[in-house]
Amino acid sequence: MTLPSSHRVYLACGSTDLRKSIDGLAAIVQEGFGLDPFSPCLFVFCNRERNKLKMLYWEHNGFWLFYRRLERGTFQWPTGNERTTVVSSRELRWLLDGLSLSQRQAHAKVTAETVI
Repeated sequence: MTLPSSHRVYLACGSTDLRKSIDGLAAIVQEGFGLDPFSPCLFVFCNRERNKLKMLYWEHNGFWLFYRRLERGTFQWPTGNERTTVVSSRELRWLLDGLSLSQRQAHAKVTAETVI
């Protein structure tokens, strides 16, 4: 899954009841977080056991609902006091791969400015 860098990724901190479908998750985004579920953003939710994720994404004329279940291990999910936290698509890939957002093992992103 590749997102344009202009798209924001919101993680719902803590746990979410993943029995909710598209409408229930969109209601959490709108009423719980005060955000627009129709905006070009990815909203990611994790269950209490931290082994399942649902991702909600609006595109053109409908929602995408992605679901991921780990067979072993857990996601290193943020549990802060904030309702949401914004991460980059690269940090989301870290989480999906089982890494922590605060891990320091990844290489720094190389841009044209840092090479010259």
